[in-house]
Amino acid sequence: MGFRAGFYLTAVIAILLLTRDIFLYSSDAREKAKSTFVDPDFGAATTTSPLRCSLSTKCPPDHFAFHIRSGAANVIGPKICFNGKNIMSHVLNNVEPGINIVVVNGENGVVEKFGYLNINAGDPEDILAYLKDIKPAAIVLVASFDDVATKLTDEMREIFVDMGSTLISSLKPRDNWVFAGRAGTKIKSLFEKHAVNNESTNVFEEWPEMVEVGGCFPRTLTEA
Repeated sequence: MGFRAGFYLTAVIAILLLTRDIFLYSSDAREKAKSTFVDPDFGAATTTSPLRCSLSTKCPPDHFAFHIRSGAANVIGPKICFNGKNIMSHVLNNVEPGINIVVVNGENGVVEKFGYLNINAGDPEDILAYLKDIKPAAIVLVASFDDVATKLTDEMREIFVDMGSTLISSLKPRDNWVFAGRAGTKIKSLFEKHAVNNESTNVFEEWPEMVEVGGCFPRTLTEA
């Protein structure tokens, strides 16, 4: 694909993604307004927002709805939605190149912190300290943007392995990656995707296609 064609393709994708995100973001107010009406599934008024992170069905009890989308090249940032709320996105202007991450209390679903780890220019010691500070049993949601592997050390990768990642070990520069796991459990996650940076198959010239994953993540249950 030539430079001009690649540029136009990237621009078109950017416009489509931004339009979709702006629509979803602006619809939050409408969804909140609807939340006081009768829920057809229960036949009674509810204060729970019907917005469920783009899922077509409700999650069962003791599960949280989520949706994660990686960035598109170095143009459009990723999006992380959890429990009916967009936590990070290009529209919210709170994403940056590197690992965009949301940490959630696994028991009550409260977002404890979110931010981005700059794998290109960030201090590896600071990045490692951030990852080590994540408490066991926390739900961790991750989306790549631009590059997530340049300064990703074996020790950092092992922390994600302990969260249930099976693809982190093979992650290379400019690969796209999305992941949802539980800290400190080593239980294989069912919510992980990886797109390899390959010149012959890349959609955005020097970057691969976007990847996304979503579903119902089980709540952390404590023993009685």
